[in-house]
Amino acid sequence: MWGTARLGPLIDLAPALRIAVAAAVAVTGVAFNIAGMVAFQRARTTLNPMNPEKASTLVTTGVYGITRNPMYVGGALLLVSWAVYLSSVWALLGPLLFVLYITKLQILPEERALSAMFGSGFDAYRDQVRRWL
Repeated sequence: MWGTARLGPLIDLAPALRIAVAAAVAVTGVAFNIAGMVAFQRARTTLNPMNPEKASTLVTTGVYGITRNPMYVGGALLLVSWAVYLSSVWALLGPLLFVLYITKLQILPEERALSAMFGSGFDAYRDQVRRWL
């Protein structure tokens, strides 16, 4: 993102505004990450996204009532924050590519595994709560 920010024109934002917006978006991203991790810890289920089959509980409350993927939302928001800080439209390709990549290579396989494990419970949850926001 830093490299692409140097390729194109910068967005003309006052430094104080740019930093304030970037900080607010970053804090929101961190909050989503922490809320997701805390919910998993309270449910005593795995935090490891590489092994969804080790999930012992389907977590659907708290931040998981807002988004099915709060930790990925948090990561995307941190990348948006960095793009805002860089003041570059081109840097926004970073969060976009992250969302596309993580959806195809991580979220879709996770959802298949959770559907196989939790059946209609996961299917009902998937129908009620959005994947992102």
